Amino acid sequence: MPFSDIILQWYDQNKRDLPWRGSRDPYVIWLSEIMLQQTRVAQGMPYFLDFMEHYPAVEDLARASEEEVLKRWEGLGYYSRARNLHHTARHVAFTLGGAFPQSYKGLLELKGVGPYTAAAIASVCFGEAVAVVDGNVYRVLSRYFGVDLEVNSSEGVRYFRELAASLIREDRPGDYNQAVMEFGAVQCTPKSPSCQQCPLSGSCRALETGKVRELPVKRRGKEARLRRLHYLVPVGPGLETCLLRRTGPGIWQGLFEFPCLETESEPTRDSMAACLQTTTGVPQESIADIRCFNAEPIVHKLSHQHLVTTFWIVFLDRAPASAVSLEEARSRPLPVLIANFMDTVKNSYF
Repeated sequence: MPFSDIILQWYDQNKRDLPWRGSRDPYVIWLSEIMLQQTRVAQGMPYFLDFMEHYPAVEDLARASEEEVLKRWEGLGYYSRARNLHHTARHVAFTLGGAFPQSYKGLLELKGVGPYTAAAIASVCFGEAVAVVDGNVYRVLSRYFGVDLEVNSSEGVRYFRELAASLIREDRPGDYNQAVMEFGAVQCTPKSPSCQQCPLSGSCRALETGKVRELPVKRRGKEARLRRLHYLVPVGPGLETCLLRRTGPGIWQGLFEFPCLETESEPTRDSMAACLQTTTGVPQESIADIRCFNAEPIVHKLSHQHLVTTFWIVFLDRAPASAVSLEEARSRPLPVLIANFMDTVKNSYF
C-alpha cells in the first residue's frame, strides 16, 4: 500500500478529537494553526478555546484592542504571532469584507501567514492540493525515506517541499495534510517513537538502517545570546507601581514591563535612581529603600537569548503620577517572566 494511503488509513482510525478538527471555516483553522506554531497542542488548546469564546468570528477579534489580545495571549510566547493575528483579523474584517482569500497564493499575502499555514488553510478549507511541511512532516518523511539532508538548509527545504508535494492525495488534500502532521505528533515522535506498532515499519528506511534517532538532520543554530537584566520595581506607600510599555521592535513589543537596566555588573543605587527618574519621573529623594528580591538570578530562556534576571524592589515615600495599583499592573499584558514575578512578590511581600 502506498505511503499516502497508509497515512490516511492510520489517521482515520487514530486521529485525536481536537476542537478545530472537522471545521472548514478558514477563521477557525487559521487561528488554530497560528496558535500551534512552535507550541504543543496541550499548551495551545486552552488559548484556542478562550479566543473562540471571546472572538467567535474574525470581526470580533478585529474589534478587540491589541492590548486585550496580547493579554489573552499572555504565557503563550512568540508575541509577534498575536500582533500579526490581530493585524490580519482587522485586514480580513475591514478590508476584505470578512472573507479570507480562498487560495494558497492569496493566503500568503496575509501578515503572519507563511507557506505552512497557507497550505494548511488552503487544503483543509478549500480543497487545494498543496502540501504542508512542518517539523512533524520533516521528521516523518526524513525517517521513512531515509533522507539525511539538513532540514533547515536551503537544499533540504527545497527537497522536502518537492517530496511532500509528490505525496499529497489530490482527492483528500486537507485530510492528508492533517494526517501526516498528526502521525508525526503522535506516532513518529521526536523521542521514543512507536516503531514496533508503526504501520510504516515494514518499509521505513530509518528503521531498516538503524537511523531513527539520527533523523531528521538539522543544522545547529547559533548559541543563545546571554543578557543580564536588572528590573527595578517601584512600590509606593499605597502599593502603587510603574510599568512601561515596550514600543520598539524586538521581544515583547506591545507588552508591559518594569524599568530595566541591562548591565553585566550589579547596578549601584545611583544608577538605579537615575534609571527610575528617566523612565518614570521618580525623584531620587523619594526612594526610601532598595532591596534585591532574588539573590539567585532567574534565567528565562527564549529561542535565541537567555535572560539572566534580577528584580530589585524600590520602596518609595511618594509614588509618581504615572503609578498604578499592583492589581491594575497585573491586569496589563505582561511577559510571563514579569507575570510570574508579580504573582510571587505579592505572596512574599504584600
